[in-house]
Amino acid sequence: MGISHWEMILRISVAAFLGGVIGAERDIHRRQAGLRTHLIVSMASATFMVVSAHFVHFQNYVPGNLVSVDTSRIAASVVAGVGFLGGGSILRTGATVQGLTTAAGLWLVAAIGLCAGSGMYVEAVYVTILGLLALTVLRVLEDKNVVRRRVIMTFDAGSASPADPLAAIDGELRGLNAKAMDFDYQMSRSDGTASVSFFILFPESLTLAKVVAALDSVGGVRDVQVRVP
Repeated sequence: MGISHWEMILRISVAAFLGGVIGAERDIHRRQAGLRTHLIVSMASATFMVVSAHFVHFQNYVPGNLVSVDTSRIAASVVAGVGFLGGGSILRTGATVQGLTTAAGLWLVAAIGLCAGSGMYVEAVYVTILGLLALTVLRVLEDKNVVRRRVIMTFDAGSASPADPLAAIDGELRGLNAKAMDFDYQMSRSDGTASVSFFILFPESLTLAKVVAALDSVGGVRDVQVRVP
């Protein structure tokens, strides 16, 4: 005898709620996948789990039918399928990779959905609480308070310009506990200027004005542009 329709609806609803809790935390930190995405992934996982575990009961098989069903296949496919969503949330810019935590969060809510879909409510709630602790409390142990900006500097190609502008920029930023990466250097022979573009990483405690002042102190600088999102 299969479970009632109301019980299955309850399982799916619990999964949607718990997945939404994780998604709300991701929304607060403005991640690529937020409330709706996590809620839908968890709800869909629970639905797949309910279908996987109970679809046989609704096929009206009669005693004596030789039917062999592997009810774990649908649930197992959910784990692999969520990998595509997780991969889509990971972004790479140069040496910087973003979205790994969001991808792990999607994988987590898929597990929560499967848990709720199988009727394991206590375990689903427990995993949700642990997930929130990992995303919020443990966040303070990571170096997340770093600002990332794109900088474009223009130099005069005269004697005042440093022989190695990249080394000069790196030296100024190191004194501020900042870091430059992904340099792109271009020389213009028509107007005698050189352009250097790069990403800069610096702590939130350091103001943008101090960063610009340090870059402006490099010899031969004509212009400093900082792109602020």
